[in-house]
Amino acid sequence: MLNRRRFLQSVTAAAAAPAITFGCRSAVKTGAPLSADPARIIDVPEGFSYSVVSRRGDAMTDGLTVPGAHDGMAAFDGENGRIILVRNHELTSQSGNAGPYGEQLKQLPEALKSRLYDRGDDRSPCLGGTTTTIYDPASGRTERQFLSLGGTDINCAGGKTPWGSWLSCEESFSAAGADRSNRDTPIFRDKHHGYVFEVPASATELVQAVPLKDMGRFEHEAAAVHEPTGIVYLTEDRWHSLFYRFLPNTPGELHKGGRLQALAVLGRPALKTHNWDKADVSVGDAMAVHWVDLENVNSDKNDLRLRGAAAGATTFARGEGLTAAGDQFAFTCTIGGPDRLGHVFNYKPSPFEGGAREQGEPGELTLIAEADQNSLLKNCDNLTMAPWGDLIVCEDTGDSTDHCALVGIRPDGSQYLVANNAYSDSELAGVCFSPDGKTLFVNIQYPGMTVAITGPWPT
Repeated sequence: MLNRRRFLQSVTAAAAAPAITFGCRSAVKTGAPLSADPARIIDVPEGFSYSVVSRRGDAMTDGLTVPGAHDGMAAFDGENGRIILVRNHELTSQSGNAGPYGEQLKQLPEALKSRLYDRGDDRSPCLGGTTTTIYDPASGRTERQFLSLGGTDINCAGGKTPWGSWLSCEESFSAAGADRSNRDTPIFRDKHHGYVFEVPASATELVQAVPLKDMGRFEHEAAAVHEPTGIVYLTEDRWHSLFYRFLPNTPGELHKGGRLQALAVLGRPALKTHNWDKADVSVGDAMAVHWVDLENVNSDKNDLRLRGAAAGATTFARGEGLTAAGDQFAFTCTIGGPDRLGHVFNYKPSPFEGGAREQGEPGELTLIAEADQNSLLKNCDNLTMAPWGDLIVCEDTGDSTDHCALVGIRPDGSQYLVANNAYSDSELAGVCFSPDGKTLFVNIQYPGMTVAITGPWPT
């Protein structure tokens, strides 16, 4: 098994050229070509197979129905070889019958309604949140599913914690009050949105939804935890977004508060990494960083990223997926680069991350891949580190002529297809491996489905 730290070192070395290009989609293989799926769900390599774990509209064991818009996800060890999947659903109050409750919460037991974050005056409840699935890999059967977080808005990605929970992030900045911009169907919200919520993998039913407000109110995307310190890194899905870190007062107990900061490249205040009109950032160059303290992180104005940039923070082209890779972190920006086809960055923390001594040996930011028209990978989104050391990346191309795929990136920078959604225009999301590394899970966001892929993965 390749060392995960060596992966990013190797990719950075391979990325010393002005850009990484990897050949056309049809020419790249995993070692076995993809087989056309007779069920028209997803193509996987020859010698591999998949099973459907969860579908939108399935009856759950709590009496609700599986919501749609499957997005970010993590896998945890369960009892007796079972796998626990905690999965986001990127839904709003206007998602209609894609939600879990039935019309106006009619399917939700009265005793559980108080656990929702925002009931929308019981007229337009927020339909986002998470479901938890108990899956038996031996039989390929889903044994139990239930709503584990409810009443939240546009739960996009998030991150797995070392202490056994899922951080579910709202990609939203909706405000409390009545939204009458659509006069036929006004939307009522009881509370502000734009927060991170924590869901224990051990939960057996709907948890009380509690926003972690010190982690900031903005359009969150993904999260990842620096295990030695408990620091949480966060991405933001805006065209000019920041890369954040949250320093908890008590590691592993995020509800006890902490400080929010934004990354800034040393000597280059308010650097824009987009590379849209000119190459401000070169592939392979390691840039030393410092961190900017942020104030008023729960402002009613959607301006946290603007205030951060004004204070010198670095901005990115739609921060998306984020994953821990040993003691480093890889994150994607969906529309980075001159062709706006995506960036992959690496953040290497300081040996003294978050402490007084980090200024003497700062962390480093490196652009490790920039997609162009010749790249296999386009518009990178969610990603994970494979057990054998490759990055596995979901695409969100938004292009009906180029279906979204799962793409692997090897340590030498070359790319290959892992799976392909050749049968719909939906993005893929939530890619993650089972704790034993034998099963890869991924979501087809629309109409809403989780699949489990097994086969002869590299060792």
